[in-house]
Amino acid sequence: MHIDIFTLFPDMFTGPLTESILKRAQEMGKLSLRLHDIRSWTVDKHNTADDTPYGGGGGMIMKPEPIVAAVEDIVPQDADVPVILLSPQGRLFTQDIAYQLSQNEHIALVCGHYEGIDERVIELVITDEISIGDYVLTGGELAAMIIVDAVVRLLPGVLGAPDAHCYDSHSTGLLEGPHYTRPPMFHGLPVPDVLLSGHEANIEKWRRQASLRRTWQRRPDLLLTAELSKDDKAFLLTLAQEDIEQRGMRPGG
Repeated sequence: MHIDIFTLFPDMFTGPLTESILKRAQEMGKLSLRLHDIRSWTVDKHNTADDTPYGGGGGMIMKPEPIVAAVEDIVPQDADVPVILLSPQGRLFTQDIAYQLSQNEHIALVCGHYEGIDERVIELVITDEISIGDYVLTGGELAAMIIVDAVVRLLPGVLGAPDAHCYDSHSTGLLEGPHYTRPPMFHGLPVPDVLLSGHEANIEKWRRQASLRRTWQRRPDLLLTAELSKDDKAFLLTLAQEDIEQRGMRPGG
């Protein structure tokens, strides 16, 4: 995969994109990543990339000329390359969107900053807008780092085992259950016996039920769209019954 990132602050990416999985992906030749300083496409001696908004209001607006020029110079116009603006007004980023993006050979990310970007940039060169959550950041750089990380780890071979990402939280529509490693006893807390049993079928059943339990407790909204088997639904009914019984035992329950 090739990823182009357009930003006013390319130095922000040093570290997140040069360590761990992303570093390894580039060394393996799975990822080619280029940072483009939007100011390189400004035309005045001060490299002005922002200006005051028409109509008044607080903050500064990123000018359209350098962004459009940068994208048009770098992204092939005859190729089907998603050009994504990181914006609090975009569609909410999910694991499904990460998977969709991972199917592309080339994507481009445009990092907004200040109060926002000139709307004409969106009309001329942006094909999609993505938000990483219902909050506002100073700029799109941090959001771009998150999207790159989430997408690249889905590329074949990046994580080592070909199906490693299939067990992540949200990959199945559910949260992952708890994990354990050595020692088997720590501060009086044991590893569940089933995980030490070596019985693969029982371990798989425990992990599935632990995933369902954690999702039920922390993100029950995910259960509305998750693919659930008859056994899953039966287990959720037992969790619901447990909750009813626990509330009944509480004072005023």
